[in-house]
Amino acid sequence: MAKTVEDFNKRRLRSSNITVVISIALVLFLLGLMGLILINAQKYSDYIKEQLVVNAYFDENYDVKDSVKIAKLEEETFKKIQTLTPVKRATYISREMAAEEARKSMGIESSALFEENIFPSSVEVALKPEYVDPAKIDEAIKQIKSTKGITDVKNNSTLMVEVYNNLNNILKWILGFSVLFLILAVVLINNSIRLKIFSKRFIIKTMQLVGAKRRFILKPFIKEAIILGVIGAVLGLAVLFGAWYYFITQIGTPFAQDNNQLIILVVCIFFGGILITVLSTIFATWRFLRSNVDDLYYS
Repeated sequence: MAKTVEDFNKRRLRSSNITVVISIALVLFLLGLMGLILINAQKYSDYIKEQLVVNAYFDENYDVKDSVKIAKLEEETFKKIQTLTPVKRATYISREMAAEEARKSMGIESSALFEENIFPSSVEVALKPEYVDPAKIDEAIKQIKSTKGITDVKNNSTLMVEVYNNLNNILKWILGFSVLFLILAVVLINNSIRLKIFSKRFIIKTMQLVGAKRRFILKPFIKEAIILGVIGAVLGLAVLFGAWYYFITQIGTPFAQDNNQLIILVVCIFFGGILITVLSTIFATWRFLRSNVDDLYYS
């Protein structure tokens, strides 16, 4: 009979541990998924912002005899623009390239309809994502325009501001959902641990009544919480990256990823899961250590 009761208790304990591990893994999986979405959303937001270019034009009126001098000036100006703080990348467009682009945009294959050098040379500038900010873009354009050799700078500031604001609003919503998932993760893991500790409340109180110190009682529970947290975190991360890899291979589009940010995400999920599990265990155990024997029947 004793063996049967002991086996029953072992099975119940094993079932309880499996339930806690699955709960931790599932919650951390969802939390990690939101983290991956947030990282990639930030990267694609920056990528889209970098596609909003500013065009800096050189003087289109020059004497043919000064062409060598003008070419040297444009080269120096182009190099100077590349070194400006707001500039992410710059592309030089010669008069010949500008004319070729014009012909393509108008669907003209022959160059006989207009002179080859009718368009001025220019520099196509992609700003760093933070300088697409409406509060900074004017300063960035001012720096480009003040560069020697540049006569005019054109950009669709209205479009830039609209795209910037829309992307930031999307990121704020994703960040808000991430914070919500973090709160849900803490609550769900805490509830799972509380149910597990609740089933051992009489054992906890018995140990305390026979003279065991609180630290002595807490120690095995904390060790078990660390083990369960590690297993749950590893399982959650394995499922997370397995599902993410499958998703990427199915859609055939590699997502923008930053290895440093991925490492930070993994570390946060791993240690965060362990920390939440341990703290929940301490709080749940401490509750029963502070309670009276009669309270155990009504907790």
